[in-house]
Amino acid sequence: MFNPTLSINWLAVLVASLALQALGAAWYMALFKKPYAKALGRSDLGAQKPAPLFIVGPMVCGAVVTVTNAVMMQALGIGTVGSALLFSAVVGAGYLVSTTVNVAINPNIPRPLFYGAVNGPFFFFSNILSCTIIVAMH
Repeated sequence: MFNPTLSINWLAVLVASLALQALGAAWYMALFKKPYAKALGRSDLGAQKPAPLFIVGPMVCGAVVTVTNAVMMQALGIGTVGSALLFSAVVGAGYLVSTTVNVAINPNIPRPLFYGAVNGPFFFFSNILSCTIIVAMH
């Protein structure tokens, strides 16, 4: 029976999820604050206090991605850092970055390719971080 959730290290999932939240805060509030605002065609992002949805939402989504990574890594028998890096890079580029760019390609994002260039690397690197923590703590 397929039930990889029985042997997932839930503490690792929690640590990885918190690490993603910290990386996201650094990425969007410090490192790429101005480029992110520019990609959205907005200059007022720094002047506003974010609504709870914009804090809790990414945290929940990051946790879902982290749990999914843990399940898939367990099911595939990924147990080394090297394998985790390869897996996370393939999933990061193949699913997360491509989906980010695809979501950006709509009339509501004024600079879709720039948006993808700012956000895609975050999802790529956050996935590498998530998978590395999961395998390191297993």
